Amino acid sequence: MPLHVSRIRALCFDVDGTLSDTDDVMTHRLARLLRPFHFLFPKKEILHVARRLVMASEAPANFLIGIPDVLGLDKPMFALADFLARASHHRPRHFQIIPGVQDMLARLARRYPLAVVSARDTRTTMLFLDRFELTPFFRCIATAQTCRHTKPYPDPVLWAAEQMGVSAEECLMIGDTTVDIRAGRAAGAQTVGVLCGFGEEAELRQRGADMILATTPELVEVLEA
Repeated sequence: MPLHVSRIRALCFDVDGTLSDTDDVMTHRLARLLRPFHFLFPKKEILHVARRLVMASEAPANFLIGIPDVLGLDKPMFALADFLARASHHRPRHFQIIPGVQDMLARLARRYPLAVVSARDTRTTMLFLDRFELTPFFRCIATAQTCRHTKPYPDPVLWAAEQMGVSAEECLMIGDTTVDIRAGRAAGAQTVGVLCGFGEEAELRQRGADMILATTPELVEVLEA
């Protein structure tokens, strides 16, 4: 289906692979782990192999993330993970931002209420947003701990729409994976898939994305056209 810009009154953004360059961070980390085994890939760049492995892990990873939610164990698991992270005294998590995201949000926030709809936990979501001073752009922030169910259920999209004072049908869900597209469509929102994260064009289209963009900041041109 084509994207109907005239229907859009609010925007919902995923974080990983949409605002945060998680894909590249994970790829470089995996490449470092694979480097001692470079002899197994004589004709391929280690970085290329690592990127393909990260991309291939997207579907099973999303399935595994959904299991605790279905069983009702997501809140205890997130609480335990947060406790362990705080108790470990590890150095702060390294984040990268997709180039152009700050300017995009500044421009779009003048025209639309914005929301974060992430399947990440609250603590690390806020660490990323605060690190790059993005928090003030958003009217509300939905994480994996905000609603009873997280993506791909529609709950966080519906919650964000209510917080922004619009209907879910007037929202646009922007994300890089099929989980984002499924959540948006289940809520009745339009959806945009971006290719700067974990997802691939064919699977995003198959799940019904209304538009595919190479990178998230291209959304400005679409909405301001």
